[in-house]
Amino acid sequence: MDWNYFIYFAIVAVLSWGVGAWAAWMGKTRTAYTATAAGLLVFFSFILSMWISLERPPLRTMGETRLWYSFFLPLSGLIVFARWKYKWILSFSTVLSLVFICVNLFKPEIHDKTLMPALQSPWFAPHVIVYMFAYAVLGASALMAVYGLVKKNYQLSAINSQLDNLVQVGLAFMTFGMLFGALWAKEAWGHYWSWDPKETWAAITWLAYLVYIHYRRIPRHSSRLALWMLIVAFMLLQMCWWGINYLPSARETSVHTYSTSS
Repeated sequence: MDWNYFIYFAIVAVLSWGVGAWAAWMGKTRTAYTATAAGLLVFFSFILSMWISLERPPLRTMGETRLWYSFFLPLSGLIVFARWKYKWILSFSTVLSLVFICVNLFKPEIHDKTLMPALQSPWFAPHVIVYMFAYAVLGASALMAVYGLVKKNYQLSAINSQLDNLVQVGLAFMTFGMLFGALWAKEAWGHYWSWDPKETWAAITWLAYLVYIHYRRIPRHSSRLALWMLIVAFMLLQMCWWGINYLPSARETSVHTYSTSS
């Protein structure tokens, strides 16, 4: 599959997600499920076709990881909608996914079959895929946190309790992603953890979400402060994901910064 075909798959997927978001607002639950699932199927078919064409998982460059994030955002939105019936979540997840799709369209990157030895470990693909799903779920939790901040105080308890489940799922997948990453690092570089800049920010992000979970268990805690903690944690997550690539120290010392586009 040539990258030039991406725009066609993206248009069909986004239109399907848009129909699903509209159906959610209109209370047409079955249509919301069907349209969103159809869009996910179309988008994943492109990812799978790229996988076959490249003869490797499309996970090497930032552009390729954005593909997975664009896919997992509507998927996590659909999960949240199915669980709590928030009408707005499919709209927000569609808009966010569209942003990442547009970045890939306006700033295409080179997608070739080259895969350096460090990335040829069998642990590399599950590490990145699990992380991308965790990032999408935690992205949905950040959206819900912003939503919660504009609600009345008496509504925050229910929102926070729902957020707890979402963050716990996201943190669980992030933990598995870190474990897969440690196994990958051991195979690629001979050690499980080296406090590389990328690994350091991953640990900071993981601890930020862990602090939120423990803070929520403190009696008489502030619900609004908990929501702000989630937003800060998501900002740390963005730093861990792509912000690290712009730090001079990471460019010089990080084994996870393979090129300007990785």
